[in-house]
Amino acid sequence: MYEVEVGLDPAFTVGTVDERLFGSFVEHMGRCVYGGIFEPDHPTADEHGFRRDVAELVRELGVTTIRYPGGNFVSGYRWEDGVGPVDERPRRLDLAWRSIEPNTVGVDEFCRWARGVGVDPIMAVNLGTRGVDAAVDLLEYTNFAPGTTSTADRRVANGHKDPHAIRTWCLGNELDGPWQVGHKTADEYGRLAAETARAMRRADPDVELVVCGSSNGAMPTFGAWERVVLEHTYDLVDHISLHAYYEPADGDVGSFLASSEDMRRMIAAIAATADHVGAVRRSSKRLTISFDEWNVWFQNRFAGQAGLELTENGALIEDVYSVTDAVVVGDLLMALLDNCDRVAIACQAQLVNVIAPILTKTGGPAWRQTIFHPFALTSRYARGTVLRTAVATRDLATQRYGDVPATRVTAVHDPETGALTLLVANRDRTEPAALTVPLRAFGSSLRLLEHVIIADDDPSATNSAEHPDRVVPRPATNTVVDGDRLTATLPPLSWHLIRLGR
Repeated sequence: MYEVEVGLDPAFTVGTVDERLFGSFVEHMGRCVYGGIFEPDHPTADEHGFRRDVAELVRELGVTTIRYPGGNFVSGYRWEDGVGPVDERPRRLDLAWRSIEPNTVGVDEFCRWARGVGVDPIMAVNLGTRGVDAAVDLLEYTNFAPGTTSTADRRVANGHKDPHAIRTWCLGNELDGPWQVGHKTADEYGRLAAETARAMRRADPDVELVVCGSSNGAMPTFGAWERVVLEHTYDLVDHISLHAYYEPADGDVGSFLASSEDMRRMIAAIAATADHVGAVRRSSKRLTISFDEWNVWFQNRFAGQAGLELTENGALIEDVYSVTDAVVVGDLLMALLDNCDRVAIACQAQLVNVIAPILTKTGGPAWRQTIFHPFALTSRYARGTVLRTAVATRDLATQRYGDVPATRVTAVHDPETGALTLLVANRDRTEPAALTVPLRAFGSSLRLLEHVIIADDDPSATNSAEHPDRVVPRPATNTVVDGDRLTATLPPLSWHLIRLGR
């Protein structure tokens, strides 16, 4: 057993958690929409065709915002196809995922569903095959009051009198990637994004705009893309996006468990790049990051877009997640929280079926994957002010990231109630850790409310329709608050939520 000691003080803070850090992502891809959130023939379907059992799990997950409708899908999407009488909507070929899009679910249906499950939509506009006009038209359609424009009145005529009031908009998706329909150079995209942002701000000055950053940290243009794009758009946008997916490449589980080190480095690099552009422009503005696609995704099991057969609503990348994956996801959430001074928005991709915390069977049950649990616990309890932590722990050697901390600790404090939430990941696969957290800086009245753990003797254990609760958070034992000190034991390969309060 190795020792871990954590230094904390409520006076030393990172920043306040923006609730949009607990976002998700719904793309017209595979069975995320059709057969996921929407299945009119399902026994639990509501009057609009959306599955009530899935909606209940979405509420339990604690998602606060959902990015829509893509993803790669948006780069060829005509939003007008998905509004108006459903039986008059065209069936279209989606080039991104080689599927037939029936357009049964569109902007209106999604926004109504999102508000019904208590989340705010984030809307992406097509800057792959379209541009300024289509983006402004969509903004008018969703946000303008009845009687202001004919486009707004079109929404009213379609049965939606009240505006959808969408606050946050993504200016395209992953246009640095050669796989993207409408792929552009940084200069080409930056100029189009600036033109679109300028027009959208004239239409609605209160929108928040996200400009596309790199689609992953391995892109040869990483960093340079952001610099060029921001030279065009810095004064017009609020956030720059980042995307990252992680898997145990070549069976390297040790590096996989340290994935959040890469996420942390990406955030630092792009924040520095944005600050450089701001400094050159003599700007007092400080851009934040929208990490609007992140998750564990076993891309080595995916043949790629080029090898897809033409389908309609076919299953696509429905990865099944293990205890190990849940520990990684929990650790990635901690990295986002630890950078809440620069990361304002984050969206786990995706919500249902497609690399998702929720899986469904057509006509059958919906259940929680292992990665559901760290997200739900973090969203529920990690609200308030993130504290700076000083963690004394052993190092682990990894092939990809060098020496990394064996244990990561994130602390979130509520200054009003005095509540303290600790998120802890033990990345060591063989050794337990003895955790000690001095609490004297918080006064003498903190008591242990709860300590739950995600761990298992079998780190490859998963949940399924037949065994949906094989892996669930379980109460930890031998956790004690004695005076001004907390002590706990962290089993190997485990993720923890520890709550303290008055």
